[in-house]
Parts: sequence; structure tokens; C-alpha cells
Amino acid sequence: MERVVITGMGAVTPIGNDVPSFMEALKAGKCGIGPITHFDTTDFKVKVAAQVKDFDPEQYMEKREAKRMDSFCHFAVAAAQQAMEQANLTAEGSFDPWRTGVFFGSGVGGLPIVQEETAKMLEKGPGRVSPLYIPEMIANMAAAHITMRFGIKGESICPVTACATSTHAIGEAMRAIRHGYQDIVLAGGTEAAICAIGMAGFQNMKALYTGEDPMAASIPFDKRRSGFVMGEGAAVVVLESLSHAQARGAHIICEVAGYGATSDAYHITSPAPDGEGAAQAMRLAIADAGLTPTDVDYINAHGTSTPINEKFETIAIKQAFGDAAKTVHVSSTKSMTGHLLGAAGAIEAIACAMAVTEDVIPPTIGYVEFDEDCDLDVTPNELKHAKVDVAISNSLGFGGHNATILIKKV
Repeated sequence: MERVVITGMGAVTPIGNDVPSFMEALKAGKCGIGPITHFDTTDFKVKVAAQVKDFDPEQYMEKREAKRMDSFCHFAVAAAQQAMEQANLTAEGSFDPWRTGVFFGSGVGGLPIVQEETAKMLEKGPGRVSPLYIPEMIANMAAAHITMRFGIKGESICPVTACATSTHAIGEAMRAIRHGYQDIVLAGGTEAAICAIGMAGFQNMKALYTGEDPMAASIPFDKRRSGFVMGEGAAVVVLESLSHAQARGAHIICEVAGYGATSDAYHITSPAPDGEGAAQAMRLAIADAGLTPTDVDYINAHGTSTPINEKFETIAIKQAFGDAAKTVHVSSTKSMTGHLLGAAGAIEAIACAMAVTEDVIPPTIGYVEFDEDCDLDVTPNELKHAKVDVAISNSLGFGGHNATILIKKV
């Protein structure tokens, strides 16, 4: 079986529009949360989000092309281009298009376009709905634009598993390479759902933070946590078989060595209180890598800043890790980025890549009040320097979709 490595990474996030700036912001504990500017929040309880800032899609595509895409596709193409450039795969003939795939998803796709075109239909009639409405809205279109941009002709798979989407994409891409179906896969996810209809839906199910203080908004593991903060952006990792990467002299960043996926079969939004599904995903990822819980140095937790998520995730970590749960480093980078829904897992995979390449634990910022239900080493407020050979990233999606990937030093 082939080993699978990361040879390129790209990111557009609320705290940086490329991987170097994103990583520096993680290490500095930068908060990407602020007042919502994408729409008028006068009638909304929710006032803050983690928006992408100073992003110009025309840095990555022609103006005419940009007009035919929703923001979730803009972010995806930008992150993919960054990743391909780092992997040195942009020159003509630098890869076999039939042996290269795209495993890339979005939790909700072009929700702002749905809102805009629905309003047009209700106000002006069906004849005014754009003929580009469907290809701008459907969630697979981000992957499609990536394939067209780079001439990728292998498998194009688009998982939609809510907040676990891009972790599933990376894990399934790893399996495709491991078993010889592809040599290279661009894997990840994208999201751009900070719009009135999206925020109203999450707000009314009481899932979102409704205060106005950015530093008290996304506070995973803190006893004061009251709801997640919506984020937006995209992240892509170039996965490649180790033998293929070595043959072409690629720079190898780290290895994706394990993957586990389970279903809670419990509830449409709540994680299972016993944590068993999430725990089993962690166990499977660790066993898949041929390791034990004591080998894991860092957990990038799902950590959404909701009252039940961290309580149940803590239970799951204790189940999966046993005594090792007392010493493993844990943090939630959603404290800085907010929750990027379908893009969250890919963004957090890059955070894990940083952890194993630089031997650092990114902090959980905004942490003030200890919660006895979350009695883990959550790396409060400041970066920690520690040896990190192995990191795992957890993603838990609405509907009970659990996914864990394991990243290690090469």
C-alpha cells in the first residue's frame, strides 16, 4: 500500500489569505471575528462572524470568470492555485491529468446565490432568475472549477457531510492514493455562507453566539461558551503517493497516515452524549496509522464553542485515549477562525501540518473560565512549543457524521 504525503497547501481564511499568513496568525493567537458587513444585521440577534478580509478574486481569475462564480468557488480556486504552486504542479506536463483527482466539498454550496435568485423570482417572476443560477449554486461546482482550471481529469468526488465535509474529503483522497487509484489528489473544502438566510437559520436554531464581543464569541472549552461563530474560506492540500512525490523530487511537508469515519445514528444536530461515534473515529484513525493513543501529541479538536460540543467531545477523547487524555495537547483553532462548516476540516488539517512541521501547539484563544466538563490541556490563549510528531484533527458534522485524520512527521 502506498504511503500518502502532503506536497502543497493553500488557504483563504478569516485570519489570512494564504498559508504563511494563516500560520503566523495561528501562532500569534489572532482573532478573525468582527462585525458582519456582508449584510444588514439590524433585525438579527447575531452581529459577528469570521469573514474573509481583503480578498480579491481577480488575483486568481479574470473578471468575467469571477462574475460567473459564487464566493465559495472564488475561495476554492484561490486555495487550489496556492496549493498547486507550492507543490510545483502548475507547469504543463507536470502531472498526469488522468492520475490526478479532486476530492473537494462544501457543506451548503452557493447559499447567497440561492437567497439572491429566490428574491428575484418572488419579486419579478421566474423569467428573471439567472440562467447561471444552478451552476453557481450547486455544491460540486467548486471541485468542477478546480478541475477546469488545472486540466485535472481523474476522479472528482464531492462529499457533503456538513462540518465533516473536508475531513472526509482528505481521508477518502488518502484511501484513493493508498490503494493506487490516483497518484495525486487535491483535497479540501470551501464555504461562504455568511448571508442573511444562512445566519437566520443557524440563529433561529440557537446555534450561534449572539453577543457583540469578538473575544468572547468563539471560546471553545470555556464555561461561558454559548454558540459558534460562522466563518468562511477554503483550504486545499495536495496529497500524493510517497513514491510519486519522491520520483519527481517534490518537497514533502508531512504524511497523512490515518483516517477514521463513523456515524452517531443519534440526532440531526446534537453529537451523541456518550461520545462513542467520535471516539471510534479517533480509534480508527490511530489504528489505521499503526499507532497507539500514547503516540499522539496533539489533537485539533472540533471545538465549536457550543455548550454540548466540547462536553461530548471531551468524553469522546477520554474514551479513545484513556490515561493518555490527561497529557495530550488539545486546542481549537475555531477560537480564531470561527467555524468554516464544510471547509473547517481542511483548514484544521493545515493547522496540524504546522504543528508537526514546526513543533508548536496553536492556542485556544479567549479562554477565561475553566469548565469541569472540559478538563483537558486545551492550550489556553498562548502558543505552546512542544515536540509534535503526530497530530489528529476531529470533525463532527450535523447528522452525526464523524471524521478524524492523523498527520505525522515524515
